[in-house]
Amino acid sequence: MTAPHGGSPDRDQRVIDWLLAGDPALRWQVLRDLHGAPEAEWRAERARVATEGSGARLLALAGADGQWAGGSFVPEGFTPVDWKAEGQPWTATTYSLTQLREFGLEPSTPRIQEIVELVGRNSRWDHEGQPFWDGEVDTCINARTLADGVYFGLRLPALTAWMLAEQQPDGGWNCERENGSVRSSFDTTINVLEALLELERSGQGTPETRRARHDGEEYLLERGLFRRRSTGEPADPGYLELRYPWRWRYDVLRAADHLRAASLLDGTAPDPRIAPVIEHLRNRRQEDGRWLLNEELRGRVWFTLDDGAGLPSRWVTLRALRVLRWWDAGQRA
Repeated sequence: MTAPHGGSPDRDQRVIDWLLAGDPALRWQVLRDLHGAPEAEWRAERARVATEGSGARLLALAGADGQWAGGSFVPEGFTPVDWKAEGQPWTATTYSLTQLREFGLEPSTPRIQEIVELVGRNSRWDHEGQPFWDGEVDTCINARTLADGVYFGLRLPALTAWMLAEQQPDGGWNCERENGSVRSSFDTTINVLEALLELERSGQGTPETRRARHDGEEYLLERGLFRRRSTGEPADPGYLELRYPWRWRYDVLRAADHLRAASLLDGTAPDPRIAPVIEHLRNRRQEDGRWLLNEELRGRVWFTLDDGAGLPSRWVTLRALRVLRWWDAGQRA
């Protein structure tokens, strides 16, 4: 018997067992999305993110002022010379909050509620000193700020309105819009789409935000998730590489996982235009049923989540498996 997502049942179970040996931030998602565990079981595992493993470790690294590394976007004292030598840092407040959201930290966790309040009171953007939860001028930064804020219980109507006004005529978004760009980018668009989906999950979605999300998803789908519309060539070969954490970067697995989550929320079937990406994911699967981490982003981190580039990745494997399960279930429906 062949498993519907391209593996044998025995091999798939070994992979799931390997995933379940990982961090609580990953295990609860495996239980929910791959193992078919009852809701009470995966919710109990999710609650452990605040007290065990990577989630608890990152939560504990926040300072007394609520910030990580003493800064909003870059660590306190981090200089252009440091950036050139090390690459973009990932340890400051914005990326730390995003990581906790992606870990699935329960928004009601007392410490994160305290941090959200402290960040609003103390953290200012490097751009022009804007209050953190007001956002600044970069669309990618503001998209993550919006997603993190609403996930952790805030209402950010001004930032939501700003995001809708930034949408380009082609349906996507581009961080270079403030510099005159009239074309969207894959990287910026996926960040915004995740924020708009978070709005809906939090109960703050509106017809306008849903329409903007659907138009942005259409922007990606018209391009097969990675191709230039004008030539059909890959817009960036890196979009076909698989990585996690994504930070601000785009790849086809990130896009496919977003579309999976969006279709489950909307109650719609997988769009057939992503079939080539699904085949690409199948082809990237190793003989043992796992997927490799293709790239580890350069830059300062608090700690790593996997064993390194070129080695099997629990985080990539989780996402690839659940995308394939969603796709195959849609083909059978």
